[in-house]
Amino acid sequence: MMTRRQSLAVGLGTSLGLLANRADAQQISGRGRTLVAFFTRSGNTKLIAGKMRRDLGADLFEIQPAEPYPEDYEATVAQAEREKQAGYEPPLKEPVAEIGAYSTLYLGFPIWGETTPTVIKSFLSKHDLSGKDLVPLITHGGYGTGDSLAVLGRLAPQARLGKAFVIRMDQERAILRDVSRWLEASSSRK
Repeated sequence: MMTRRQSLAVGLGTSLGLLANRADAQQISGRGRTLVAFFTRSGNTKLIAGKMRRDLGADLFEIQPAEPYPEDYEATVAQAEREKQAGYEPPLKEPVAEIGAYSTLYLGFPIWGETTPTVIKSFLSKHDLSGKDLVPLITHGGYGTGDSLAVLGRLAPQARLGKAFVIRMDQERAILRDVSRWLEASSSRK
């Protein structure tokens, strides 16, 4: 018999489309502890991860590189592109303690340059997810999932990859462009 919390988790996972059907949801919810791990730059992915943690009664872990990314958006984009081209996986600030205690991992991240951020690749390389349910929570600015699902499959080949929750969020580049246009229009009126 499922607890109230497990029942809520099943309902949420099914309604968000994260789980294929209620039977899959019941199977996952009865297995053990759940972790929602996420990486965010703008806060969009953190918002989703927090909702998941609350609704699932899960533990929450923020994935952070040992050296933070620049505050400036354009500087972050340039660094991310350099890391991607070099195949660099930045060291993590800290790993998940006791990853073995979790049977289900919801992994939240934005799409950077049509792929998984390198810090997520570091996370996957440093944690053994064999036999775990791995459910991606993906935010993007209009380019979809890119090759991120293939990256997850390659770096966590022994995990059971669940149906991804994918959502388009405001793209910082577009917001910055709109602000620049507005400023230019405002200054030309003076």
